[in-house]
Amino acid sequence: MKRDRDEQFHSFVLSRRSRLVRTATLLTGGDAHLAEDLVQSTLTKLYVAWPAVQRADNIEGYLRRTLVNALTDERRRWWRRHERSVAELPDRSRAEPGSGGDLDDGLRAALRDLPPKMRAAVVFRFFYDLSVADTADALGCSEGTVKSQTARALDRLRAALDESSLTGVTR
Repeated sequence: MKRDRDEQFHSFVLSRRSRLVRTATLLTGGDAHLAEDLVQSTLTKLYVAWPAVQRADNIEGYLRRTLVNALTDERRRWWRRHERSVAELPDRSRAEPGSGGDLDDGLRAALRDLPPKMRAAVVFRFFYDLSVADTADALGCSEGTVKSQTARALDRLRAALDESSLTGVTR
């Protein structure tokens, strides 16, 4: 029984991990290391709740919601607020194709500057073309909140991209 469960979960992970990493990378504003941490946390939570995941009507929605919850939990950690990121790490590898590395540097920087909920709304609505209802479900908020967060995020992104194109400088 446990062996069947493990094999099913393994197949599930193999089929969805790359997309999950891409989504996590977008949600973290391009932070590949944090994205990997989020994916690991998400997969751990999914493994523990595997019977419930299999019974879910919308497994993709369950997966997105778990990922957003992992991001929210990560942002609440006290040490995360005091951690300082550096622009370039000496051992940093090039972004893999489809990992969010195909984004323009200006757009990546503008996304990184958005608050996490706004960034998540934009990622789910425009990168994954989810409906307002599916995005609201993934974020655990109302459809009106998704609409307002998306509108505000788009305004900020437009302003940031206009500013970077005028100065010719990317952050």
